[in-house]
Amino acid sequence: MTEPPRIQEGTLLWTPSADFVAATNLVDYLGWLERERGLRFDDYVALWRWSVDDLEAFWSSIVDYYDIPLRGDRSRVLGRATMPGAIWYEGAEINYAEAVFRHASADRPALVFRSERQALRTVSWAELETSVAAAAAGLRRLGVGRGDRVVAVLPNIPEAVIAFLACASLGAIWASCSPDFGTRSLIDRFAQISPKVLIAVDGYTYGGKPFDRRQVMDEIRVELSTLEWTVLVPYLDPAATPGPGAGAWADLIAGPAEPLMFESVPFDHPLWVLYSSGTTGLPKAIVHGHGGVVLEHSKVLGLHCDVRPGDRMFWFTTTGWMMWNLLLGSLLVGGTTVLYDGNPGYPNLGVLWEMAAEAGVTLFGTSAAFLGASMKAGVRPGAEHDLARLRAIGSTGSPLAPEVFGWVYDAIKPDVWLVSLSGGTDVASAFVGGVPTLPVHAGELQGRSLGARVEAFDGAGQSVVGKTGELVLTAPLPSMPVSFWNDPDGTRYRESYFEMYPGVWRHGDWIRITDRGSAVIEGRSDSTLNRQGIRFGTSELYNVVERLPEVLDSLVIGLELPGGRYWMPLFVVLADGVELDDDVAARIKASIRAALSQRHVPDAIVAAPAIPRTLTGKKMEVPVKRLLLGRRLAEVAARGATADPAALEWFEAFALERARSMIEAP
Repeated sequence: MTEPPRIQEGTLLWTPSADFVAATNLVDYLGWLERERGLRFDDYVALWRWSVDDLEAFWSSIVDYYDIPLRGDRSRVLGRATMPGAIWYEGAEINYAEAVFRHASADRPALVFRSERQALRTVSWAELETSVAAAAAGLRRLGVGRGDRVVAVLPNIPEAVIAFLACASLGAIWASCSPDFGTRSLIDRFAQISPKVLIAVDGYTYGGKPFDRRQVMDEIRVELSTLEWTVLVPYLDPAATPGPGAGAWADLIAGPAEPLMFESVPFDHPLWVLYSSGTTGLPKAIVHGHGGVVLEHSKVLGLHCDVRPGDRMFWFTTTGWMMWNLLLGSLLVGGTTVLYDGNPGYPNLGVLWEMAAEAGVTLFGTSAAFLGASMKAGVRPGAEHDLARLRAIGSTGSPLAPEVFGWVYDAIKPDVWLVSLSGGTDVASAFVGGVPTLPVHAGELQGRSLGARVEAFDGAGQSVVGKTGELVLTAPLPSMPVSFWNDPDGTRYRESYFEMYPGVWRHGDWIRITDRGSAVIEGRSDSTLNRQGIRFGTSELYNVVERLPEVLDSLVIGLELPGGRYWMPLFVVLADGVELDDDVAARIKASIRAALSQRHVPDAIVAAPAIPRTLTGKKMEVPVKRLLLGRRLAEVAARGATADPAALEWFEAFALERARSMIEAP
């Protein structure tokens, strides 16, 4: 087995050419600011500082630069700047779907779609508009109007986009989950918002295998007492027919032709409900507003991801992850949204790159885990596919290791722009991420997002640079939640973000801001390791361990035990044919010791069949820690919140066996 070349954090990997920089939206925006506002900035840091020091001037510039269809009083940009409870554009009205369709063009498609079973096809803007108008009319006939909730169990397919935009056009509220969610997970999410209509597929295909979900949908309909109608989208079986009390998608969109109309709603009117992972208790039902999403997504996709009119943006995601919502934001800035439904590793890890070449993708987004797995598997997309149109690679979900940064430039494209993002479902966007005019350094996110006053707080609540601290926002962002559903006095909302630092948003990540303004995300602050009085994030250990060819995945846990003792086990998923013998364990420890320090070396290394992850791919460090501290599985995580429930069950069995052996020991 060959270990990838060691790349140090901070190594310069890419510098944008003068032509690249000149063509970016960010440079065009800077020119607009100088012409229209008389503002000139020498570098990105100066631009960022202005954007967070004068929030009203910055966000009003975004509205004007992107000509966002915001009606009414635009003068009161930020009526109240306190957190929580900031008030944006009070008295103004907007509609997300209207903001999308102002970019309709006959020169480029709105959507490009491919799945495991279906060849690449395009959806024109005219077809999308006709379909959305028909779906909106159908929903209107079912009694759906402003404020009503429509929930969907749909794959990442054009019908999902059509249904969502139809809801948005009506001022109805959307919530979606992927059809691979368990019955309990779906009910726990949807029941909170008392939906009127459910739109669902009969089943789906994943990894070449069919999964019929009609029984699950029947169970959901029984549990959701507020449902008045269910609409079946035949996807697994084109001949599937709805049962009693349900209608067909074809019937929903088959009514009399009506022009697409847009319900003008207040800036903070609910657009969608996104859900937290829900590893313990009910998932948080996070409400975002039309206006905040339109402004934030226009900014982050237009200026930070550099999506230009005619660009084709792809992100591998499902409808149950906020990256689906962000992906659709490419429509807000004139891009074409590229959808894929299926297993990214079936029939091999080249399938998404094949699709990217066929679809002419310009921004290819995926998870850090997928890029790491591709590197481990020896995939070389640049040599195997025609990626001439590919301009940028996007990564999110977890920190991207420096070695994977290097692999992107070696195996995909030497002149590609790597955009590593970090944000969350909470704001449906990124706090830190890409800046197309700046160089890319291994392991680093290029800069803090415009309008996002991101800081690192030390233990005393002081802002620090060059040191690891809590990721906080010390000023409001338009896409912060309007509210949590069923949280009338805001108690759960405040406890989630503002309990540690009143008036300051604490996100729960460790961040280190470098002297040049870039950032390094070092893992979740609620799963911090504290060895010999030194605190460190888990991601730096994963970066070392998972670059070893013997290790496919890993999880490290730090346990505070009675008597001041501390136990830090490392769980590893090994490559096929590798056994955890003394030599392999010694190699893992030696690599950690050499790259980090002796205090990073685990007390034990344990082979595990799989590492438990949430449905959005995050390692479940805290639930595993609680299992090892004696909690039962039902107390630490909902089965339906786990991508592979068997993985957590293995850890519960391991914890029980460890506890038993400690009791029996003399």
